[in-house]
Amino acid sequence: MASKKGTEKLTTSAKAAAVIVAMGSDYAADVYKHMHEDEVERISLEVAKLGQVPPAEMQAIMEDFYGLCVTQKVIAEGGVLYARDILEKAFGPQLAQSYMDRVSKSLQTRAFEFIRKANYKNLFMMLQNEHPQTIAFVLSYAKAEQASQVIAELPKETQLDVVERIAHLDSVSPAVVDLVEDVLEKRFASVVSVDMTEVGGVSYVADIMNHTDRTTEKYIFDELGRRNPQLSDDIRKLMFVFEDITDMDNISIQRFLRDVDTQDLAIALKGSNDAVKEVILNNMSKRSQETILTDIQYLHNVRLKDVEEAQQKIVDVIRHLEETGEIIIARGGEDEFIA
Repeated sequence: MASKKGTEKLTTSAKAAAVIVAMGSDYAADVYKHMHEDEVERISLEVAKLGQVPPAEMQAIMEDFYGLCVTQKVIAEGGVLYARDILEKAFGPQLAQSYMDRVSKSLQTRAFEFIRKANYKNLFMMLQNEHPQTIAFVLSYAKAEQASQVIAELPKETQLDVVERIAHLDSVSPAVVDLVEDVLEKRFASVVSVDMTEVGGVSYVADIMNHTDRTTEKYIFDELGRRNPQLSDDIRKLMFVFEDITDMDNISIQRFLRDVDTQDLAIALKGSNDAVKEVILNNMSKRSQETILTDIQYLHNVRLKDVEEAQQKIVDVIRHLEETGEIIIARGGEDEFIA
């Protein structure tokens, strides 16, 4: 079996594009018929950007794709426990678990598809009077951005309750999915139940918080830190916030500064702590330092909301660079790097 190390630098979308290319135009056209417009657009863009893929990498991608197809088939036909047994015999425990986790997420996205297409305001109107456990369950199937918008609209105490419940969600049985179906089907389309699948969890809450505005983020972490310090710490370890800039390496800081608007940077630093301000200034040229310090000096009566928005814009730039692989952010002290 070909090594998959060479494919690690490719994004999931790029790997999907490679599979589409390997299929040929006729089969690719048939696949496109089963995809949403935004998916077709995204994959087509990746196909255009793909260029030459070395034979070894292409083989590894196709083997990975085949493994996922086999996993989905055996789960559908024999259930989770049967699938795990078959996959471990075929691929070994580690690879089998990887396939199971990835297909599990894929199965999750099939349920509540209508929710991910819904306007978040409509979703909020439907959920606002529901029990926090129901809200947490439904938001676990929503897009992280949708979930963050709905949570921001909820009462403060409900926000914390929902976040905690999402973090503690684990495996959900078809019976529970069916129960939620009965409650919501008159307001939304029918929900297709699936086999036991992972929903929610701390990592999903971190994803939600990554899409949440700074004001809501700060409130939730302040209150959660008092109510459940361990959970607050676990979530923070999986996400990136403005203050985490102090933990970034100099090269990464210099890289994101190239994409940051100067005015946003000045406003963000106006309300930042000294540690963040120092590490950013130390990674700028003397001339740039003088410009930023002058801009900060002449900023008066800056609203906290404006500072938080500017800081959020910078965090968004950093997260985008991480997603595209241009910088690497160590999280929770768990990542180790070799120079």
